[in-house]
Amino acid sequence: MKKIVLTLSVLFAFSGFAFADGNAFTPLNFNDTSYGTTNTSSVVNTIPDAEATGNGNIQNAIQQLENAQTDIRNELLNLKTKFADVDAQYKLVKSERAALKKQVRSVEKRIKEIDNAKEKIKKNMV
Repeated sequence: MKKIVLTLSVLFAFSGFAFADGNAFTPLNFNDTSYGTTNTSSVVNTIPDAEATGNGNIQNAIQQLENAQTDIRNELLNLKTKFADVDAQYKLVKSERAALKKQVRSVEKRIKEIDNAKEKIKKNMV
């Protein structure tokens, strides 16, 4: 029952739109109805030749945009390449720093061991 009521209400709503002007919808656009406007003069817009051939201007603008996009993409590739080089240098410097840090620790450890050995020898002598 609810479905029937809903279907009928939707049907009446859409039929109200179709007959809103009081006349039946004519798909062939016959001028048999009067809507209160009596203006029958038609205004003819003459388009200058430059605007009539504006399609070429639009195509030119599209071509310029495509060229600009290509240039920007090339710049992006250059920046990505430069970034990759800098990143590789950073990783190289980082790994060199880590290796040197290990070497410094090992040398400091050897010096400390030698100092401890000297201290032990001094204690044994006394």
